[in-house]
Parts: sequence; structure tokens; C-alpha cells
Amino acid sequence: MLWLTYGSFYFCRNNLGVALPGIQAEFGYTKSQLGTVLMVLKLAYGAGQFVNGQLAEFGSPRKLLAVGLLASAALNVVFGWSTALYFLTFVWACNGYVQALGWPPTMRAVANWFPALQRGRAIGIIGTGYQLCGALTFVVAGWAAEKFGWRGALYVPALLVAASAVHLLVFLEDTPGAADRAGSGPAATPALAPPVKSWRESIAVTLSNPALWLVALALCLLDACRYGFTDWGVTHLKEVRNDSVSVAAFKYAVLPFGGIAGAYLSGWATDRFCGGRRVPVICGLLIALGLLGLAYDHVLHWGLGASTVILFLIGFCIFGPQVLLVGTLPVDLARRGTAAAAAGFVNFMGYMGAAAGDKLTGHIAQDYGWQFAVRFWAACAFASALAVAFLWNAGRKPPGATCSGSSARFRSV
Repeated sequence: MLWLTYGSFYFCRNNLGVALPGIQAEFGYTKSQLGTVLMVLKLAYGAGQFVNGQLAEFGSPRKLLAVGLLASAALNVVFGWSTALYFLTFVWACNGYVQALGWPPTMRAVANWFPALQRGRAIGIIGTGYQLCGALTFVVAGWAAEKFGWRGALYVPALLVAASAVHLLVFLEDTPGAADRAGSGPAATPALAPPVKSWRESIAVTLSNPALWLVALALCLLDACRYGFTDWGVTHLKEVRNDSVSVAAFKYAVLPFGGIAGAYLSGWATDRFCGGRRVPVICGLLIALGLLGLAYDHVLHWGLGASTVILFLIGFCIFGPQVLLVGTLPVDLARRGTAAAAAGFVNFMGYMGAAAGDKLTGHIAQDYGWQFAVRFWAACAFASALAVAFLWNAGRKPPGATCSGSSARFRSV
């Protein structure tokens, strides 16, 4: 249920990238202006992570998820009715905030339903859901845009998201029965370090950790590259390759499938080959991502098969390090039991990078051309590798130690 519910949010988040070419053609907005629209969702989403994380501690996950889905669907419809740039920007910012009602309540529901030693697997399965739904968003929105115009890329996903909200209200429960819950939930998770005593202390401990700032900077740069591809990729293909919106969207549907493979295999590789050290795998994938970015414009002209392969590889090299940077590595580096705060801070910084990347991509593509915009994405990947390389030995385990310690910490978040 949570796999489908959280994945459904992506239908009303990633779909704007498919609608952008039609919006630009009808209203004549520049790429820089549209970059601002894309940027505000990330800013509002990042801020919403803080606010809605607190709401999820006290409110019903089921109701918060339903509110988020229904509000996002409604805002997508309102966006399709709108024409003025400032109003479009405002509506999409509101959509970013309500989209942030997805992840914190989902994590609260996971904590309610799964004991600590099962949560890592549960979160991994939920992760495949949003990757798959991200891919399906390109397919559904691309078909709808081709059939009904750019507004169809907003209206059809909104219908699917509204249906998902009804589905979860009927079938999802906040918690299992009391007997089933014995031993599960946050209270049953053993503390691995003396917990901080207040939210002020938690913030101070988190922000005073220099290693987390390096991780946050690396994710900030990676997300600028990531959302360059996912938000602007369809527009890029349409203008550079003269693909139709539906064809470009179908090509980009491959990228999240590469992400699924990268997310699974990267974590396994850090334990299997690096003794729990995350950074060597992260750096290797980020350097590969930068090289793929530099080759991207050339490979696109080699045909459909080559385009599909490179997009799959780009997805692999984006989401492999992204999962490690946003979850596993912050938890490894967190101090005094502040793993959740550490991951939240790093994720917030990632979305600030995504917002800036959207704006800069629009500006660069508008004023200097797509070739320079794609090189900007590649440069972000290389810079991200450089930032995190300073933590090369982070997460190293003593000789003979297994990976169970770090895994348990991650599953307890």
C-alpha cells in the first residue's frame, strides 16, 4: 500500500517536465522563466520536509497522505487552468509544499507497521515504487500531452493521484492491531547513542558536524544534475533531436529503471567490496555520471538504442550515489543519535541544489544553448565527487566487522 501511495505523488511532480514544451510554445515564456517555476517546487518541498516532519509525529499518516495527494491533484488542475507566469509559479510552489506531505507520513507509517529490523527492507521496496512511478509519469504524461495538449500532462496524472488518495483512505490503516505492534514502532528501537534532549540541541549537533556539510554539498550538486535531466530532459530532446513530446517522454522513462538498479546495487557494493565505506562507490559513480553527461549530446544522435542505453546508465549513476548520500552516509556520520536529523538536513540541502539547478539550467539553455546546459550538469557531477572525496574513509569498519551495525542504524531511522 505504501509502495503505491508514495509512488503516486510523482505523477503530479515529475509531469511538469513533459508539459514545459507546450507551455513555452503557447505562452512564449523563456526557459529562464520556466526554470523559476521548476525551482520554486524544490524550495517549497525542502521547507515542507521540516514542517511536515513535525506534523507527521502528531497527526494521522493516513489523513496527511490523503490530504497531500488530493491537494496536489487539485493544484495540478489549477495549474492547467492558469496562464499568468506569477500565478503559475505560486501554484507550483504550493504543489511543492503539499508534495512534502508524502515522505514524512510514509516513514511514520513504516515505523508503525514494521519492526526496526524490517524497516530497511520496507523502505527499499518503497524506493522502487517511486522510481517506477517516476518512469510511468513520463509515459502517462507524454501520452496525455500528445493526445490532449500540454494540459493533459497535468489533468490525467491528477486523476490517477486522486484515485490513489481514495484507495489509501479505504485500505490503509495508520497502525496494525496492538498485538501485532508489540515490539515495533519507534519506542521499541534501542538507542544507539545518548539522545539529545531538545530540538535546539539536535539542530546544534547536526549543524556543527563538518562531515555532514560535505555530504550536503555533494547531494546539493548531485541534485542539480539529477533534476537537470529529469525536469529539462524532455524539452532538451524535443529541441535538439526534434522528437515529439511523447517520444522524448518514452525515452526518459528508461532513466528511473536505471535508478532502481543503481539504488539497489550501490549499497550492496559498499558493504561487499569496500568494508562499509560509502565514498569510493559514490565517487566512482559520480565521475562516471560526469563522463556520461559529457558524452550525452553526442550519443543522442546515434539512434534510439544508444539513447536508451545512455539514459539507463545515467539513471544508474544518479540514483546509486543519491541513495547513499541522502540516507546511508548521513546516518553513518550522525552524532549522538541524531540520524534522522542528519538525513533531513542533507535532504533539505539537496533540494536547495535542485532548485538552483533548475533555475541555472533554464538560464544557460536560454542564453548559451543546450550544449552548455548539459555540460553544466556534468560539471555538477564532477564537483559532487570532489566534495565527498574528502570523506574517503568515512564508514570504515574495524577488521572482521560485519555491516550489521550500520544497517541497523539505518533501519532504525
